[in-house]
Amino acid sequence: MQIFKYERGKEDTVLNKAWWKEAVVYQIYPRSFMDSNGDGIGDLNGITEKLEYLKELGIDVIWLSPVYQSPNDDNGYDISDYQAIMEEFGTMEDYDRMLARAHELGIKIMMDLVVNHTSDEHAWFVESRKSVDNPYRDFYIWRKGKDGKEPNNWGSCFSGSAWKYDPQTDMYFLHLFSKKQPDLNWDNPKVRDRVFEMMNWWCEKGIDGFRMDVISLISKPEGLPDGIPGETGYADSGCANGPHVHEYLKEMNRKVLSHYDLITVGEASGVTLEEAKKYANADGSELNMVFQFEHTGGGPEADNHYGKWDSHKMPLPVWKKILSRWQTGLEGKAWNSLFLSNHDQPRSVAWFGNDSEQYREISAKMLGTCLHMMQGTPYVYQGEELGMTNIYFDKLEDYRDIESINYFKEFTESGLMTPEHMMKCLMLRSRDNARTPMQWDDTASAGFTTGTPWIKVGPDYETVNAKNEMADPDSVYNYYKKLIHLRKEKDIMVYGTYELLDPEDEALYVYTRTLGDQKLLVMCNFTKEEQEYTVPETFAGADVLISNYPQSGAAAGARKLRAYEAVVLETK
Repeated sequence: MQIFKYERGKEDTVLNKAWWKEAVVYQIYPRSFMDSNGDGIGDLNGITEKLEYLKELGIDVIWLSPVYQSPNDDNGYDISDYQAIMEEFGTMEDYDRMLARAHELGIKIMMDLVVNHTSDEHAWFVESRKSVDNPYRDFYIWRKGKDGKEPNNWGSCFSGSAWKYDPQTDMYFLHLFSKKQPDLNWDNPKVRDRVFEMMNWWCEKGIDGFRMDVISLISKPEGLPDGIPGETGYADSGCANGPHVHEYLKEMNRKVLSHYDLITVGEASGVTLEEAKKYANADGSELNMVFQFEHTGGGPEADNHYGKWDSHKMPLPVWKKILSRWQTGLEGKAWNSLFLSNHDQPRSVAWFGNDSEQYREISAKMLGTCLHMMQGTPYVYQGEELGMTNIYFDKLEDYRDIESINYFKEFTESGLMTPEHMMKCLMLRSRDNARTPMQWDDTASAGFTTGTPWIKVGPDYETVNAKNEMADPDSVYNYYKKLIHLRKEKDIMVYGTYELLDPEDEALYVYTRTLGDQKLLVMCNFTKEEQEYTVPETFAGADVLISNYPQSGAAAGARKLRAYEAVVLETK
């Protein structure tokens, strides 16, 4: 039997086992999870109050979106103090109490690490902008203008230029996101040292990992050259997977990550399969896994038709090809993270399934089956286990997301889209779809708060809520609970190899998992029409492991898959 050296020098078998591969992660967006004091904003004590709910669901790790001190220009992703708690969320004592209670329940906490940029109210930046010879000047990326304009033509991810002029020193600073989110200069070793000190501080406090926000952008292209302008006149910065990103992450691993038993995942927009093998390589020298977004926005297999604000959905064969390329491409070389939704994506049942009253439950279960049966670490976004849906705001003033508001103004004022069409795009794609309050029960404001919620509650909360679903054995919640439980029982769900069947089928997603003599056949109908499928002879007499419909047994040969049906067969 082959032996591998793995994390922290441990030896393991050919399966290369690790606890974070077997874990299920649950993402909490604190502002919208649970409000304990009636101010309409979720908080740390609210999270502590609901930890038993998560224990019952069966999850192993909480990914906590940022809770650090922040002026909230981008809902906490603009950090003014990495070692203090946002006042709206509570105190450091509240945080310590939440961490201790989570650990008592066997739940780990993964912090959101946002170190591509800080807030412009962070002490480092306050100093940096004072003068060109300030000791903190080189903590950020400052440049003189060019021909009376910005230093280059890069565009911000939140629309407009990626540069802001600062009259105090007659120079511009770089912000790939909001104007209040200046980018750190990772080429400065003092910046890296301060970031690593802060990370070690949190690890010593007892946290269990980091989700690293836009970590693929930290190394900027040499010389900051102009890019090719897009429709709005601004260019992609080309910062994704920059020249020193792997060098800096290896340094982070040496100085921080390798000293603790952590789960680490890097958000890596623009990452290629080959780059992912470097970020999440099996030698453990950088991160455990990355988030890639090809299946949510289109990879090389899709054309530009499927951009962020496009209302068209990807054809199923294209989507299958993308997911399968990552499944097989990382096999034995790196590790996948599995997700369909998060705080930046629309609700999965609305975008990938069918959130109508008739099909919401059944398609939410089908999507859960399709994802959790793949190889990788599954991520459940809060409310996904309830089948929560998009909010479908019809007025711009109901939105709170800076990205949605900025792009509405830019696209409508430039004539790229009519206001009516852009509102439809926001209804489908806005980040606020995932940020409405968690629906706990059928009381006012869905039991999220006794006050006025910071953003409107979904209109279906009287029926779609945790209280109802926990009491209903056939609910989406109890189906997710079963999926998570099966994953703890079945090594094949974690470590089995993946093979796609019938890649060109436009209605069915069918694949196998294999581990030794064991095999699973996963069949998912992505349509509301009945579909016929011929089960391979290999699965003659196989048992139904899980299904979102009542099953009367499953033999090989032709079978009909009902609307949004999911069936998993297991060989004996």
